[in-house]
Amino acid sequence: MRIETGRLSRAAAVLLASVVAFGSLSGCSTGRYPPAPRSAETPDHRYKIGPLDTLNIVVWRNPELSAIVTVRPDGRISTPLVADVQASGKSPDALSQEIAAELGKVIRDPVVTVVVGSFQGVYSDQIRIVGEAAKPQSVAFRQNMSLLDVMIQVGGLTDFADGNGAVLVRGSEAGKQYSIRLKDLLKRGDISANVDVKPGDIIIVPQSWF
Repeated sequence: MRIETGRLSRAAAVLLASVVAFGSLSGCSTGRYPPAPRSAETPDHRYKIGPLDTLNIVVWRNPELSAIVTVRPDGRISTPLVADVQASGKSPDALSQEIAAELGKVIRDPVVTVVVGSFQGVYSDQIRIVGEAAKPQSVAFRQNMSLLDVMIQVGGLTDFADGNGAVLVRGSEAGKQYSIRLKDLLKRGDISANVDVKPGDIIIVPQSWF
């Protein structure tokens, strides 16, 4: 849990520093930062379980040991015969092997499958949208996710947003900042303004003064 807390602290620090540095950007036009790369594929990314994920844990031929559980805010879960297991930060396969190893102490050759239901993911992989979005929030990263996917999930922009003055802060590149054209994408239907997003991205939408 110490590692996960550290990741959260770094993500929070990046977000805070970005918002503070970006506070005077309202009303500015695009071009302040280089445009975000159109492609940002993450083929090696593997989903990691996060707090509040729902897990369907199936123990083959042992339905009484199977369970549907929600990962607690501390990142742990409890299942029949296996109490207080760290789930957050692990892949479903790694967690299933760990549960099987624990169950192997009391039953013979357990076969365990972990299927993720509702997705949140680890904090460091979530995409955060702040400022003049209709519903600012953190969303779980999905493979091949684009800026348009994210903005649909947060309900688009408010009437006061400077969409073309928005900035994407890329946590995987030590907080490098890119210009993004949300107004062109959402209001004008300019698909050329759509770009890939990566785990840990932060999208900051400033307010327009005119």
